[in-house]
Parts: sequence; structure tokens; C-alpha cells
Amino acid sequence: MDALNPQSSLKPATELAQSPAPDQAQDLDRRARRNLLLLACCQAVGQSCNTMMFAATGLSVITFYHRPDLANLPVTMQHIGVMIWVFPAALLMQRVGRSIGFRVGSVFGMAGAIIMCTGLYTANFAVMCAGGLILGYAVACLQMYRFAAAELVPIHYRAKAISWVTAGGVAAAVIGPSLVRVTHDLTMPLYLATYAAILCLHVMVFTIMSFITFPSVAASAAASGAADSAAPPRPLWVIARQPRFIASVIAGMLAFGTMSFIMSASPLAIVGCGFPHSEAHWVIFMHVLGMFVPAFFTGNLINRFGATTVMAWGIVLMLAGVAAALGGLTEWNFRIALTVNGVGWNFLFVGATTVVTTCYRPNERGKTQALNDLLVFSTTATSSFMAGFLQDRWGWHPLNWFSVLLMLAAAAAVIWLRSQRPTLSPAH
Repeated sequence: MDALNPQSSLKPATELAQSPAPDQAQDLDRRARRNLLLLACCQAVGQSCNTMMFAATGLSVITFYHRPDLANLPVTMQHIGVMIWVFPAALLMQRVGRSIGFRVGSVFGMAGAIIMCTGLYTANFAVMCAGGLILGYAVACLQMYRFAAAELVPIHYRAKAISWVTAGGVAAAVIGPSLVRVTHDLTMPLYLATYAAILCLHVMVFTIMSFITFPSVAASAAASGAADSAAPPRPLWVIARQPRFIASVIAGMLAFGTMSFIMSASPLAIVGCGFPHSEAHWVIFMHVLGMFVPAFFTGNLINRFGATTVMAWGIVLMLAGVAAALGGLTEWNFRIALTVNGVGWNFLFVGATTVVTTCYRPNERGKTQALNDLLVFSTTATSSFMAGFLQDRWGWHPLNWFSVLLMLAAAAAVIWLRSQRPTLSPAH
């Protein structure tokens, strides 16, 4: 039994899986809802930038750098940037607060977009890779929105808050691909205006973030101290060796890694099959829609059925997406495969994130969240690079067969997680 230290401020995980009692339904006040709405708006705009990077980078690189196997390297550098920046970003936020920390992320996003524009305009592949590296800081901050959402609400609203803010990506499914379609040939070289649009979106995130009220550093420290007066922060290795943390992080890594693997390769596969660039943009649109529309109800599903059950559904859906991809090379094979893959990612990743939030105390959040995202994005960095390489060397179908192995590993992690106690299933 994975017993919790009785002095810890962590709540039993079963509490997070239960629906709030009737008298708790009004606990989420107007200010909290407003903050969540604005944070969801930042998620929508920020995730649009990420979507545009996936949709545009490979296709923009091959216009001047004729190495399809390396076309996604700037995206890979963005993921490596997340790995490099995630600990500094998390520790900065712990020191100066979420508001300043997130706006620093937006500044890095603006700088990265400018560098990407410069690299494309001068046809300099190395500069584009450097731009991706700088953009990694902005993405590291973007991935922390879900943890910030959990901190804005009472504990029984954590799953819903994470889900609601993640749902901001629904707008990203419209904004990102639409902007790519409109801007990709607006100026020359192709996609230059797309990266300029990413710059404008980061300015918007910086502005919206100024209106969100996060708990002050002093208030967070006081709350943490009151909750953990008898329990100082544990070493990171003690937190990381918890079976629930290990299993949930592995599931999150494989969810994001497999999704990135398929998403990064799909534009190259679609164009390689003779379809126009606009079809690749449309497929990415459907994929991102699949990723974020379910977030409107994923939190409710977790509360009702338990996180591990929802995560298992996610694995089944991602495997169904692979089956659709292996079924043929028509437009609809790509569309269905990527859409179902996105829905499966949502179930698996939101469930894994919810479990991770039960593994640390308030005064341990910065380093634990940073470790989680470091591990997740080490996987996405590898998968985004391997996507272009394997798509060029193997082709679309073998690449999808390889993703089946990743999902089987995720299934093993979920089974292990389900065997832990306390469980996130209300049935136990």
C-alpha cells in the first residue's frame, strides 16, 4: 500500500475522484471562474502558437533545406528547449509568482518567433533551430498552465480546473491551423507571415496574463507553511520514487510522445502522398480539435469513473487511431486517424496530470512539476525528431506500427498505477 505520510498535506487520491458535495458546488467563486477563463484564453492563444509550429515547420524547412529527415529538427529543438528551461522557469515562478513567470515566458516566445522569421528569411537552418530552442521556454510555461489552474481552485475542483484550462485548446484548433492556411503564402518565402503571426500571439498572451489574479508568493508560502509546518519539503528523489508518480509520469510521457510522433510526421506523410499543403493544415486542425474538445468533460469523467479508467480509454482510442492510419492512405484515413489520436491523448494525458498533482505537497510543487515536464518533453523531443527520420526512412505505416509498441508500454503503466493504493477510482 502506497501510504501517505500522516503529516503530509496531500489529500487521499480518492478525494480527487469524487464529485463535490452539494454544499461544495458553490465553492468556485466568481473570481476563480474569471481567472480560469482568462487562463483558458491564454491556453488557447499559446497552444495556437504550438499548433502552428507543428503545422508549418517541416513544410517551411523543406522549401530551402532539402533534407526531409531533418525537417522537424526546429520542433525537436523546441522540445529540447522545454527540457533545458523547465526547471529555471518553474523555480522562477516559485520565487516571483506565476504572473511574472508566465509573462517572462511570453517574452521568450516573442524573441523565438523573431528568430524563426530571421532564419526562414535568410534560409538559415541553424538559426531556425535556435529559434525553436528559445521558443522552448514559452512552451515550458504553457505546459504549466494546467498546474496553475489546479492552484486557483479548491482540491475537489482540481480535475475540472485542469480539464477546463486544457479545453482552451479547442480555440487553438481553430486559430492555429486557420492562421497557417491564411498566412502560409501571404509573403515570401512561404510561411514567413506564419512565424510573424506567432509573434503577435505571444504579445496577446502577455497582455491577457496581466489580468489574471494568481495567489501571491507570500500567500502561497504562508499557506504552504501552515499546511506543512511539521513536514518540510522532501528531496526530489523521494517524491520521484513514489510508484504513483512513476506510473503517472510514464503514462504522460508516452501519451505526449506518441501524439507528437504521429502529429509531427503527418504533414510530411500527407504531402508525400500527393495531397496539397491545405490538406495537411486541415488534418492538423481536426487533430487539435480532437485533442481539446474532450477537455470540456474529461474532468467530469475522471470524477465519475476514476483517472485510471479514463486513461485506459485513452489508450484504446489511440490504438483505434493507429488502426485508421493503417487502413489506407486516403484523406479520410489521415483525418480520422489524427482526430481519434487527439481524443485519446486528452484522456490519457489529463488523467496522468491529475494523478501527478496528488504526489506532492504545496511546498514541493515547483521542482516536482518541473521534473514531470522535463521527463514528458524529453520524450516529445525524441519523438518529434524520430518522426521526420522514420517517415523518410520507413514510411507512414511502419511508423504507426511502432506507435503500437509505445501504447502497449502506456497500458502497462496504467495497469501498474491502478494497482497502487490509494487509487483514483471512486469504486475502491
